[in-house]
Amino acid sequence: MTKPPPDAEARRAVPPVICYPNDSLPQPDLGLYGQALAGAEVTDTVLAPPRDACAFRVPAGSFFRITSVDGPQVGDLNLWNAQDLTERFYSGKTRALHGTHVTTGERLWSSFPHLRPMATIVEDTLGWYGIDGFGGSVHDVIGTRCDPYTGNLLADSQYHHCCHSNLVRALADATGMTLKEAEPHVHDVLNVFMCTGFTRDTGQYFMKASPVRPGDHLTLFAEIDLLGALSACPGGDCSSEHSSDTAACFPLKVEVLTPEAGALSDWQSPQRNGYDGSHGR
Repeated sequence: MTKPPPDAEARRAVPPVICYPNDSLPQPDLGLYGQALAGAEVTDTVLAPPRDACAFRVPAGSFFRITSVDGPQVGDLNLWNAQDLTERFYSGKTRALHGTHVTTGERLWSSFPHLRPMATIVEDTLGWYGIDGFGGSVHDVIGTRCDPYTGNLLADSQYHHCCHSNLVRALADATGMTLKEAEPHVHDVLNVFMCTGFTRDTGQYFMKASPVRPGDHLTLFAEIDLLGALSACPGGDCSSEHSSDTAACFPLKVEVLTPEAGALSDWQSPQRNGYDGSHGR
């Protein structure tokens, strides 16, 4: 510990400034989306088995809903542009624009050079949770996903049903790629239903038992054609550990919902980011 300077308290007292004020972001028309969702029909259903993953496709202008079934379970979500896997969910920029956790009205943004909305959250049955006394909240864009490399680093383990490996297998199966080809496309996730935060004393990432219960769901509107993969985390509700077969785990259901023809009026997919790409040259 270094010795604090005489003005240490004054330095600490400097007020924070929001890095990315988001009041100028294009706002989703939640009223339009809600009307379209009210008349939408389930056109596909897939299940992510416990400690495994599933893949699914959602056309632009449709919805997908992730639902807890049988017991409390968190899931790790990856999203790609269905026509171009180099455009994928960018958790870091989503976090910078919306905060550490996301809920209704907030969006999942894509990677550079595209940086546009991929999906918009239109329903969140855990929206009531807010931020608890520990600083924890639900649906985080903080964590990276449990993976076999960190497990090997910390515990010298060879565990193959962590979320990273589950997502690799699901993407390979959905695209016909080999595992080696698929792995570089797997990326940091939206931790659906996971309750997390940072400790105030050490700044460490923590998890706690998710408040999710069977029937709770998160519904998103596909702003572009999406390929998704969802892993039912081996940590179950993430109340104690992950990357093992110890926790009780349950499946997660993914439904694709298609609106009635004309329900979205003249809605169009958002264009790719307008930056000219010259980078000063």
